[in-house]
Amino acid sequence: MTQPFRLPEFYVPYPARLNPHLEEAREHTRRWARGMGMLEGSGVWTAEDLEAHDYALLCAHTHPDCDAAVLSLITDWYVWVFFFDDHFLEVFKRTQDRAGAQAYLERLAAFMPADLAAGFPEATNPVEAGLADLWARTVPAMTADWRERFSESTRNLLDESMWELANIDIGRVANPLEYVEMRRKVGGAPWSAGLVEYAAAEVPARVARSRPLTVLRDAFSDAVHLRNDLFSYEREVTDEGELSNAVLVLETFLGCPTQEAAEICNDLLTSRLHQFEHTALTELPALCAEEALTPAETAAVLAYAKGLQDWQSGGHEWHMVSSRYMNEGARPTAPLTLPFLPKGLGTSALDLRSVVTPRSTALRRRSFSHVPYERTGPSVVPEVPAPFPLRLSPHHARAREESVAWARRMGLVDPQPGDPGSAIWTERRLRGYDFALCSAGIAPDAAPEELFLNAAWLTWGTYADDYFPLVFGRGNDLPGARLAVDRLTALMPADEPDGAPEPVTAMERALADLWGRTAPGMAPAGRAAFRAAVADMLESWLWELGNEFQNRIPDPVDYAEMRRRTFGSPLTMHLARTAHAVPVQALDSGAVRSLENAVADAGCLLNDLWSYQKEIEVDGELHNHVLVTRNFFGIGAPEAVHICHRLLLQRLEEFRHIAATRLPVLYEDLRLGAADRAAVDGYVHGLENWFAGVQLWHERTRRYREEDLYERPTGLAPGAWSPALGWAAARLP
Repeated sequence: MTQPFRLPEFYVPYPARLNPHLEEAREHTRRWARGMGMLEGSGVWTAEDLEAHDYALLCAHTHPDCDAAVLSLITDWYVWVFFFDDHFLEVFKRTQDRAGAQAYLERLAAFMPADLAAGFPEATNPVEAGLADLWARTVPAMTADWRERFSESTRNLLDESMWELANIDIGRVANPLEYVEMRRKVGGAPWSAGLVEYAAAEVPARVARSRPLTVLRDAFSDAVHLRNDLFSYEREVTDEGELSNAVLVLETFLGCPTQEAAEICNDLLTSRLHQFEHTALTELPALCAEEALTPAETAAVLAYAKGLQDWQSGGHEWHMVSSRYMNEGARPTAPLTLPFLPKGLGTSALDLRSVVTPRSTALRRRSFSHVPYERTGPSVVPEVPAPFPLRLSPHHARAREESVAWARRMGLVDPQPGDPGSAIWTERRLRGYDFALCSAGIAPDAAPEELFLNAAWLTWGTYADDYFPLVFGRGNDLPGARLAVDRLTALMPADEPDGAPEPVTAMERALADLWGRTAPGMAPAGRAAFRAAVADMLESWLWELGNEFQNRIPDPVDYAEMRRRTFGSPLTMHLARTAHAVPVQALDSGAVRSLENAVADAGCLLNDLWSYQKEIEVDGELHNHVLVTRNFFGIGAPEAVHICHRLLLQRLEEFRHIAATRLPVLYEDLRLGAADRAAVDGYVHGLENWFAGVQLWHERTRRYREEDLYERPTGLAPGAWSPALGWAAARLP
């Protein structure tokens, strides 16, 4: 049978190695799988299936340095997870038995107790028996923090199988951002990263959830899943009727042939590997220094990164030979031998054929070759039909006047002594921005004081967002930006305000005032969450500055996920939460998180469409969905605008889909009463108001239109050029 596409040339920058204890692991896992009931009689596998899949070879490639006992245990884990996947397919996916699947998955959680002394229920199938055995053999060697993280990734791996099942049931193919987000949960690579810690080194708990290690794990996970999707397309899509495959997702979203979708999928895989390398080389060293990690802690972090690196190469090698996947015509990854290359110990990494491919080289070159202040012309914003009804607060005008007066008192509209960068706004500009209009749409039912506070937060957030690139970006002052972020974060004390520093700048004074107005009315948990949202936004601006200093256009996945923070979406959504007593278990659910991410991405895409000229042509920035899309695909702006617009519409469609289909199931699964269901519904309506307000504001604000961007400074002659304004004067009357 002919393969549905030709496998692309893979970027495999690290040499694969093989654990010397392979045969011991093979023999051990044969006995273990038979003892757990996974072979003859299971209705899923035979002994021949297990031999052909050769999971011991996978683990020997992906964990080349661990001892025999650890390799055998890890191999058992992989046998279990692949058996679970095939068992779930046969019993629930093929039969479309959602109720049975839900009960089956809920029961598995009991086989991962936080305390082993609690014991296990009696196993009723091989999946339960295997999980109980593995959990008892693994967790005693690890800390409580690792147990919690590994248990979470295992639950995600199990629970989100329902998302795949639901999509198959209605014939729905996910959009690309949704797919990446959900594939991390159902695909299991974060779970694999947990086993890398077991085999290599457990990362210190105090940095385990930091951005560098989170991005390292996520980039690793995405690359693992994308590679798997390329090799497994024929089995999953053709044989199993599976819809959760990146090649199919891109084929459907872009409307392109399967071969082209496969090449683009491989480009995304390459981009995620580039992101992994970038994070490991630039962000990990800074993390170790900033957190003052001990030599032992630093060694653990580096061993973990190396373990993830080994997994990538070993996983690729296994896909090349496993009978589970289509690998006909796949290019071997053995080093290319040339007469002028050195040979011998330490030279195995000189695999030029794997490291350098024409597409990977072009992608990396484009990412670092952007010329700032590129002439773009006016932003082109395709029509976005209003997806949700718009309601405006009757207190809009009052909130506008009060927020402008507040900004004047704080010093946001006048140059401040000793702070030359503060001369970025005037009161006339601020009135044209009209942040109160956005607030009036986001919170149409807010009391006058609440609406003013919302508008003031939007005012401060946008002022600070303008301030950072102007003051710290053009001065290449990352240490100054770091100090500013630390001071601003300190101005939001979690408890007693006595320890906060005295505000010095207008930006600090305004934040201190806002925090003093906002925090006292919040419960401790809500205050901590809101403070974290503001702090995350501030930290994300440092990420932007780092990219600016390196002239690096971000990887598309990293950009989309960081854009939620740089845009301040979590901050404003937390303001919306205060009006609804939403149950914590619902807020923390995958369905509600997906709702938030979908509508946040729609808002970010909308903003980037409107702000394209301002950011790229006027401000000389490189953080914009349109530019990131141009860079990744190597296409022009019109094509990139079309892709961004399509993604925006599909994220909105996904929001409506989740609200209509996943929330009712969530209510049943959590057994929520009428009051709690009404609270969640109210929060969902709040998210709808959030987008409706953001959309209206972009259509009416005087911030992004060409006539708003270019004001000829005194003394600048027509036709003149300035670094700050580009060719503005040449087009002015």
